[in-house]
Amino acid sequence: MTHIPNTRTGRTASLVLACLIAPLPSLAQAPNTEPAAALVLSADGSLVIDTRARLAWPRCVEGMQWTGTTCTGTPLEIDHAQALAHANARWKAEGLPWRLPRAAELRRLVDKSGPTPGLDARLFPAAPSGWYWAVNANVKGGLAGNQYNYGNVEKAQRQGQGGESLDTTRVNQRFAVDLATGDIRSDAAKFSKLHIRLVRTHTD
Repeated sequence: MTHIPNTRTGRTASLVLACLIAPLPSLAQAPNTEPAAALVLSADGSLVIDTRARLAWPRCVEGMQWTGTTCTGTPLEIDHAQALAHANARWKAEGLPWRLPRAAELRRLVDKSGPTPGLDARLFPAAPSGWYWAVNANVKGGLAGNQYNYGNVEKAQRQGQGGESLDTTRVNQRFAVDLATGDIRSDAAKFSKLHIRLVRTHTD
């Protein structure tokens, strides 16, 4: 057996040798570093808060009401223009900046941790299946300015008069999200009757 002298250099060599021959820790014993879920309930239970994106979502889709334990009523199925008008009306009525969400924001609600994706029924009870409107406007060339300024969409539809032409088909299409799968489509006809789930910035 090789003798390592009891000096500073010898002690360092012993430490290195011990590290080389020590068994590696089992991966199964490694601490769980998975981040906590981003979606939590508000104090009164009426909202779902996305703590990472700082967004507040009602427990119920528009047309349904939160009873304290579940959602009741008939969910709205309306076209894109009606969805924008409904969001503005609720903003004015409550004094809170409710709006139609972006497609990517809606998709964050889809729980993919289980065997099948979808909304967590504990957070969003009695949620109807199907497609939901998103605010993204599918206009050729894109829209300048704030995409939450819903007037931009109608303005873009009138741009043909200045020598600029827009593809009529694309102007009449909007984004929608399937909350059962997280799929996004950009070719939903704006006159289609879809559900809506509003959102606002969470500042509480």
